[in-house]
Amino acid sequence: MSRKDAILNMRQVLLKRRDALRKALAGDLSLLKELRAQASGDVVDAALDSVQDEISSQLAEVESRELAHIEYALERMREGQYGICEGCGTSIPLARLNALPYATYCIKCQREAERQGAAFSADVDWSRLLDSPADVELSIADVELDVS
Repeated sequence: MSRKDAILNMRQVLLKRRDALRKALAGDLSLLKELRAQASGDVVDAALDSVQDEISSQLAEVESRELAHIEYALERMREGQYGICEGCGTSIPLARLNALPYATYCIKCQREAERQGAAFSADVDWSRLLDSPADVELSIADVELDVS
């Protein structure tokens, strides 16, 4: 299989994973809203709800970070830059792209970036995931549970 064919296959993999992550995030965020809307029975129920809320929040954060990486990889494909190391400009080996389809660095440059603490960091735009507009300020009071 040629490199071009492999990259076209990678695009399909990225698109499927992107769609799966979008569905998962929609479910995670609706679960968080549901948990906030529920009235807790007692302190134990509130603690369990809080733990579930924290787990869902962390999962949503990890999924949204992966989604950002995938969106960036798809953008690089559109620009014709996919599979080219952002560090040294060489081709990223297909084995690495098969293992991590949204890799932007070859292994050598990735190790150097990690050593220097400058790994890829796409800021997550939570406004795209929430139903509220981006200019609405949220405070901790919006997510606190009433345990009385």
